[in-house]
Amino acid sequence: MTSPMPPLRLVTIDGPAGAGKTTVSRLLAQHLGYRYVDTGALYRGVALAAMAEGIAPDDDAGLDRLCQRIRLELTPTERGLRLMLDGVDVTDELRGREVTRMASAVSARQPVRRFLLNLQRALGKNRGAVFEGRDMGTVVFPDAEVKFFLDAAVEERARRRHAELAESDRPPLATVVAEIQRRDRNDSSRQLAPLKPAPDAMRIDATDLTPREVVARMLAHIDRLP
Repeated sequence: MTSPMPPLRLVTIDGPAGAGKTTVSRLLAQHLGYRYVDTGALYRGVALAAMAEGIAPDDDAGLDRLCQRIRLELTPTERGLRLMLDGVDVTDELRGREVTRMASAVSARQPVRRFLLNLQRALGKNRGAVFEGRDMGTVVFPDAEVKFFLDAAVEERARRRHAELAESDRPPLATVVAEIQRRDRNDSSRQLAPLKPAPDAMRIDATDLTPREVVARMLAHIDRLP
């Protein structure tokens, strides 16, 4: 007699910049056989489109018009998950510091959040997915069966982000620390969907943990669920 298949669940992993969400989310999705959805890439895609058209991050009318006409798709490929903007792969353009700053700014604007809220919920409709972001467990999927909040010390997060940057775009580490601290303040203090753990999220401090150790803790937590 075969064991029943475990139910398909929706897993959210929230946390600040540099906490290791992307690596951990991909590994966890692989272990579970789930889809991985990088919602930060969606915000960066909007930021990239806005920058290309010269739309200011506080121009809500311009952002609204932009969101009504662009098409964003997360497409799995042999190279991993790729973001398509109006049919063009823009994944390799998303991680620059200017795009990061713009994404942080537009993510606080109502037209952008409304546009991406609908898109994200459509992506999670059939469950069986790991969503990485900043408000996945609090705003986008408050009914998710499994929620995590991943954090780490500011210095460690800055070190990780510094290592990720292309050498041509890599400032001194102290500059990245200051940028991370500024982004933490912006993300946590904004009125619209501030960064915070969901009340029912399992909190994990990843400062001294490898990604695989973090995933092991997450899998142990999931295994204990009914």
